Amino acid sequence: MSEPMYRLIARDLREQIESGAVGPGAQLPTELELRDRYRASRNTVRDAVKWLMTRGLVETRPGQGTFAVQRIQPFVTTLSPNPETGLSGVEGAGAFAEVRERGRTPSASGPRVEVQLADGAIAARLRIPEGAQVVTRHVEMYIDRVPWSLQTTAYPMTLVSPDALDLLTAQEIPGGVAAYLKLKLCIEEIGHRDRILVRLPNESEIRFFRLPDDGRVSVATVVRTGYRDGDHGPEPYRVTFTVFPADRNQFVINSGRVPKDLAAPARG
Repeated sequence: MSEPMYRLIARDLREQIESGAVGPGAQLPTELELRDRYRASRNTVRDAVKWLMTRGLVETRPGQGTFAVQRIQPFVTTLSPNPETGLSGVEGAGAFAEVRERGRTPSASGPRVEVQLADGAIAARLRIPEGAQVVTRHVEMYIDRVPWSLQTTAYPMTLVSPDALDLLTAQEIPGGVAAYLKLKLCIEEIGHRDRILVRLPNESEIRFFRLPDDGRVSVATVVRTGYRDGDHGPEPYRVTFTVFPADRNQFVINSGRVPKDLAAPARG
């Protein structure tokens, strides 16, 4: 059985894009030009372009045409702690250190701080009643000025005291919140548990990460629950939700003895 014409056209255009003959951000020939070039019908050309769109190779801009997608260099985040520093790349100093070690430039917005009612996801991980008050600190993260992740950490309102009022301030806390809570409240994180959830992005994530709105690009949420010593064993004192778009992020987890060099991005 012969391959459909639209697939032949799409495959030829794909080879041009992947070879660099059509560079990142370059405009493809118009629909009329493609029809003449391949001696194909309008619907056949449109099916070929649609096939390329679903694979993230091209995008259409109303009133302008179809363009090859500018590929974003993937960033590899190490989820497991560094045995020498104890830091992992998802959050805080560990995240920025890993970005710099890979020769790239990290940056972040100032924190947006809110007092809100715990929803089911937060309440379950902090072991508090749903609807209890929590303090959330939300930060936008960038690599080389490209939106990289969205991070929100929730703390029980019971941690806010005259000795730890900076938890409510909408500014960066020098050394990070974990170090601040250790200094002010003698709360030391003894471990954390990561959970990875994959879903479609919501509207605000589509806008921030500049994602296509057709569901082609998923987001992965790393839910990290931090634990301190309690009367009956480890008890949670904070939960962090970090949202990563799948088109520019990869993750690695090291176990045992592995090479010291950082893992390189993998090609799908």
